[in-house]
Amino acid sequence: MTTPARPDERPRMARGAVALAASLALAVLAGCADMSGIKTGDAKMRDAQSLGLGTQQSGEQAVRIADIDHNGIDTDWWLAFGDPQLNALIDQALKGSPNLGVARARVAKALSTVAVARSADLPQVGAGLDLTRQRFSENFIYPPPLGGSTVNTGVLQLSGSWELDFFGKNKSAVEAAVGSANATVADAEAARILLTTRVASAYIQWARLEGLQAVAQRTLAQREETLKLVHDRVSAGLDTRLELRQSESGIPEARQRMELLTEQIALNKHALDALVGQPGTTDKLKAPALENFKTVALPAHIPADLLGQRPDVVAARWRVEAATQDVAHAKSLFYPNIDLVASVGYQSLGLDELLKPGSRLWSFGPAVRLPIFQGGQLRANLKGKNADLDAAIESYNATVLDAVRDVSDQVSSIQSVARQQVQQRAGQEAAEGAYDIAVQRYRAGLGTYLNVLTAENNVLLQRRDAVDLASRALETQVGLAHALGGGYQAPDQTAALSGKERSTTP
Repeated sequence: MTTPARPDERPRMARGAVALAASLALAVLAGCADMSGIKTGDAKMRDAQSLGLGTQQSGEQAVRIADIDHNGIDTDWWLAFGDPQLNALIDQALKGSPNLGVARARVAKALSTVAVARSADLPQVGAGLDLTRQRFSENFIYPPPLGGSTVNTGVLQLSGSWELDFFGKNKSAVEAAVGSANATVADAEAARILLTTRVASAYIQWARLEGLQAVAQRTLAQREETLKLVHDRVSAGLDTRLELRQSESGIPEARQRMELLTEQIALNKHALDALVGQPGTTDKLKAPALENFKTVALPAHIPADLLGQRPDVVAARWRVEAATQDVAHAKSLFYPNIDLVASVGYQSLGLDELLKPGSRLWSFGPAVRLPIFQGGQLRANLKGKNADLDAAIESYNATVLDAVRDVSDQVSSIQSVARQQVQQRAGQEAAEGAYDIAVQRYRAGLGTYLNVLTAENNVLLQRRDAVDLASRALETQVGLAHALGGGYQAPDQTAALSGKERSTTP
């Protein structure tokens, strides 16, 4: 039989119990916050200097572009082409593209995710009403007359809780959601820029095909004129039917090429209609001509901060930020949750007593929940988030490298096409002169028809090259505008190539 404690011993026993409880709580806190042995990621973000884009680089190392000042490019860069039809097509595409509608929907969803994450920082309040008809057992703890009776019970209660974010769990969750939302916004901008460049490229391709069609029509007229000359010489006995048949074979070939180009033009117009989201739009337009395009003014020097404004680079940088905050959130799960919990309401046996003053109830107090043992779940989750962060950083590095390569490719192509056009114009001038001489000599009986065919082939190649190079010169300008981010300016975002180190603290 246990002897009851004397009254003077009870305060001492209570103090001992409190001390023991405090010691246990400290031990639990020390145990549940153990993150030792979990290795952080090794991935590092590439900075401008490591990519050869520092201020000390020059010549080919500085993206092979002349070092002059610039102010970037305009967001409506296509206006510089000076083609009202192109401007209208891009405006229509921006308003009616289903792909941009999908991007806008993704942005709205990402913003709602941020709102959900922020709601965890606010008090949560709920109300409930439970009405129950219940029979109480005669052989349980309830004495008669309650035991063995059937009564109505009711509970009307207002309850609330508020999580005190001492360890930054909610804050890191919100910042992770904000990072993901900002990445989605940048992705939507990337989709917009891609759409504008695709419309511009398709429109330029249409102009190229029209230019080749004009060359084919000129070729057909030229060959029909040559056929008349050959026919006259055959009738005069100066040539044989061999020359006549050779001349006749060029007519169907020219007409077949014209038909091929007609098909390609139709397919290209269908593609443009799909881009702007309205079938039949291009049928109402006048065929564009390459010579009517103006040159887009683009920056000649590409520093790292301008590359960092590309929306895909900005999106990748935000994903690194989101992954960093996910790591911080995973670390915060090792610490206790501390909530303030309260409830107030009415409870009674018999619904007629429910709202009487004597049926009132209330409660208030803190609630602490400690993670003690979860089978390694918290540690595995943290390791996974560290791996996700490494993947986000390496994805960012790959995006930056692709951006540098893309700009370098476009600049190299712009410079090469300009040099090729100089040589092509000289070659075409010589080929046109040689063709005129060959025709004149053939007409005078001083040359053979084989000389005319050879000279004609050279002229055709040069004319087609002239069209192709003119369209490539425009397409590379579109490509560079896209490579530079289409004039996008990331709001409240530092240069993405700054090489800022990631945070490792929760």
